[in-house]
Amino acid sequence: MDWTLIPVLLAMGAAVGFIAGLLGVGGGLTLVPLLTLLFTAEGFPSAHVVHIAVATSTAAMVFTSLSSARAHQRKRAVLWTVVAAMAPGIIIGSLIGPQVASALPTRAFAAVFGAFVWFSATRIFIGTKPVPGRDLPGKPALFGVGAGIGAISSLLGAGGAFISIPYLSRHNVKIHSAVATSAALGVPIAIAATIGFIVAGLRQEGLPPWSAGYVYLPAMAAIVAASVLSAPAGAALAHRWPAVKLRRAFAALLYALGGYMLWKAVRG
Repeated sequence: MDWTLIPVLLAMGAAVGFIAGLLGVGGGLTLVPLLTLLFTAEGFPSAHVVHIAVATSTAAMVFTSLSSARAHQRKRAVLWTVVAAMAPGIIIGSLIGPQVASALPTRAFAAVFGAFVWFSATRIFIGTKPVPGRDLPGKPALFGVGAGIGAISSLLGAGGAFISIPYLSRHNVKIHSAVATSAALGVPIAIAATIGFIVAGLRQEGLPPWSAGYVYLPAMAAIVAASVLSAPAGAALAHRWPAVKLRRAFAALLYALGGYMLWKAVRG
């Protein structure tokens, strides 16, 4: 570990924490491209660099999501009945995703990540209007939706906001409640996926020192230290922003970061 990178990681964590609170994401869609860039520059093994970035982001997301969800709960915007219905499925899906990720080559993994991010950004930017009278389905359907969100999100090291926010909004959940509920859903995703990435990484050789499976602990610790302090500030701003501005800011961020991961897939 190059300890001169600690200030960079602290700054990265502060920015990601603020964005997590503002947009209801766990920070993964923001953090994975940044960590991939940093770990590549540090000479981490190319066969594992994206996996390490995703796993480290996921582990940091446990704490970022907790901080973000707590801040949104102070505004009483989290729909806890929805969280309770989706959480069991989310946990199951989040344990499966890392095992799939471990089997993917780095370039394929980066391509999958970038494509999903751009797809999500386009849906959010267009802002499909909810269908009048379309309410959320019952608990069995929400369990299934949660399993899908958990599998895809853990595969990508994301908190699931790029799926759960559009899904909730399409079912007539107000954007601010969708953001807050997504932040709460990020907690079980992050915990289960972190366990999955640790287990998947135990089978791999050539990982850097101070790693727990695929999770690179020094980077995780520095990011967490800063992000948990900045997430409440982002959450406070989210409840003052107009819904359209909030949606478009999220989409713009995803386009930029998805573009880097697609470039990584092409260049290797």
